[in-house]
Amino acid sequence: MAGILDSVNQRTQLVGQNRLELLLFKLVGRQRFGINVFKVREVMPCPRLTAFPKQDKFIKGVAHIRGQTISVIDLSKATGGPEIQQTENSFVIIAEYNRSVQGFLVSGVERIVTLSWKDIMPPPEGAGKSSYLTAVTEIDKEMVSILDVEKILNEISPISTELSAGVADVSVGKEVGDRVIMIADDSTVARNQVKRALEPLGLNMLLAKNGHDALMQLQDIAAECQNSITEKVALLISDIEMPEMDGYTLTAEIKQNERMKDIPVILHTSLSGVFNNAMVEKVGAEDFIPKFHPDELATAVKKWLKHDEIS
Repeated sequence: MAGILDSVNQRTQLVGQNRLELLLFKLVGRQRFGINVFKVREVMPCPRLTAFPKQDKFIKGVAHIRGQTISVIDLSKATGGPEIQQTENSFVIIAEYNRSVQGFLVSGVERIVTLSWKDIMPPPEGAGKSSYLTAVTEIDKEMVSILDVEKILNEISPISTELSAGVADVSVGKEVGDRVIMIADDSTVARNQVKRALEPLGLNMLLAKNGHDALMQLQDIAAECQNSITEKVALLISDIEMPEMDGYTLTAEIKQNERMKDIPVILHTSLSGVFNNAMVEKVGAEDFIPKFHPDELATAVKKWLKHDEIS
C-alpha cells in the first residue's frame, strides 16, 4: 500500500480532459466503492485510534497522523451499513474535503483506475433522497458506487450556509431582475447549500444535477434568446467533479459557444491542489472558490454580477 499514491501529484494532467482516477475500496462485504484520487492525501493501515467523550456515533475515534489530529469516520456505518469491527486489518483514507482533513475507515483498499467522466453515471432514479450515492460506474463487469461524501460529512458536522450581515443584500436580486443564476452540482446537499447561501441576495436560481444536464439546459435557453444567453442567465456556479461531464469540460463547452461564452463561470469545488488556478485559466472560467464558505461565495457572485452589468 505504501506506493499506491506515490504518483498522485503527477496525475493532474487528467483534469480538464473529462477524465478522473478513482481509488477503489471496500467497506463490509463484496461491494466496491470509489473516491476521486485528487481528494486523497494518503492511504495507510489503520493507526491506533483514541475515542473521546460524546463523539459522533459515526466517528470511530481520532488518530494522530503527521502532527495532526484527525477524526476517523467509519464509512460503512455512516452510510447505513454495519460497523467495521476490526480496525487492525483495516485502512484509513486520509482525504481533504471543504478545507478540512478527515479519515475514512474502510475494510480494504484495492487499486487506482483511470476513467472518463462519460463512464460515470448518476445514481439510479430509485435510489431515493436517502441514498449516499453521487454516481455509479462499471469496472470489471461489476458496479462501483461513488459516495456522496459531502452529504456524509454534512450529516456528521453540518456546514453553516448563513451569510454575514454585511454580505447579505437583497438589492442584488433586484438589479439582476428576472435573470437566473444556474447552480450545477451532482451532490444534492452541495446544490442546496449554495442555494441557501445565495437566497439572502434575492436571486432566482436554476439547478442542474451535473455538467451534462447544465449544458443541455443552457442550450435550450440559448435557443430562446435573440442574442447572448446572458439575457436570461446571469451567472453559472459549477462543481468540478460531476458524472457524464465535469465542470472544466462544461466551462470549455460554454466558452467555445458564441451564444453562451459571455456567461461568467465560477467553479466551486472541494477539490484541492495547485493545479486548480491553472485549469481555471485554461478553460476560461472567471473565478474559482474552494468549498464551502458562504461569505466568499456570495462575495464572488456579487463581484461577477456587478462586472457583468459594467461590461
